[in-house]
Amino acid sequence: MKSSDKIFVAGHAGMVGSAIARALNGAGYSNLVLRPHKELDLTSQAATEKFFEEERPDIAIIAAAKVGGIYANNTYPADFLEINLAIALNTIRAAYKAGVKRLLYLGSTCIYPRMAPQPIPESALLTGPLEKTNEGYAVAKIAGLKLCEYFRKQYGVCYHSAMPTNLYGPGDNYHEKNSHVLPALLRRFHEAKMRGDKEVVIWGTGTPLREFLHVDDLASACLYLLELDNPPDLVNLGSGEEVSIKELAEIVAESVGYSGKIVLDKSKPDGTPRKLSDTSILRSLGWKPKYDIKSGIRQAYESYLNELSNGTVRM
Repeated sequence: MKSSDKIFVAGHAGMVGSAIARALNGAGYSNLVLRPHKELDLTSQAATEKFFEEERPDIAIIAAAKVGGIYANNTYPADFLEINLAIALNTIRAAYKAGVKRLLYLGSTCIYPRMAPQPIPESALLTGPLEKTNEGYAVAKIAGLKLCEYFRKQYGVCYHSAMPTNLYGPGDNYHEKNSHVLPALLRRFHEAKMRGDKEVVIWGTGTPLREFLHVDDLASACLYLLELDNPPDLVNLGSGEEVSIKELAEIVAESVGYSGKIVLDKSKPDGTPRKLSDTSILRSLGWKPKYDIKSGIRQAYESYLNELSNGTVRM
């Protein structure tokens, strides 16, 4: 990339997109094209093609998506499939038609089979059934990454994809029902501490293993990939560190300063039993994360408190 490149960050108002925009600005890339959803609906083919035709960015980063946790994905599967599929198809196709030579598409490690080998290598894609609770979202993301791969193969454009693991950090969504597990726990333990609750209930058995990546580390990895001349078609973005849901709850409780009891509601679903991404390709390219899980959660909680105080927290 060149500092003068015109870079479109789709989804810049979300946690991922805002982190990428911050990282780009911090690295000296100031020619950013940003559009809020009210000005550009990426699910509209006509609006998306008009935008790309008028702006003609040099680079496009597709971080826009409809996201949510187990409850949201399981309750609104049609929305997750339809909206994310439309965003992928419209942005990738419109970028190519407008002459965009470089595009980075962001997905999720939920694209891999439910019982994929652990850690999950990129080669596990499409080798088995998906996790049912987020199948709609995963199918849409698989379609997007395959579209990038095939545009690169057929047309010679450098369209490539990165699949982040579970993300957290500044700008996260702390909605009571529709948030992911880590921000949900941060909010729950914080509010329990404020109320003086004697116990906090968490879903499931507490045994599933999860990997988490701080969103600022994600942004750092995206810039690293964009600066490579010949990036892989698909690469996992993760910390390489896993923790059980029960251990995660304990770390959150400690970070928040909550000293009550943690209760497991085993009647609720666990989701995928284990999900650790194989990050050997990314690390072989020379990148590694800054945060471990404990330091990352401490930073995330500080951000949450700041967002609460200034009225910007997403709930």
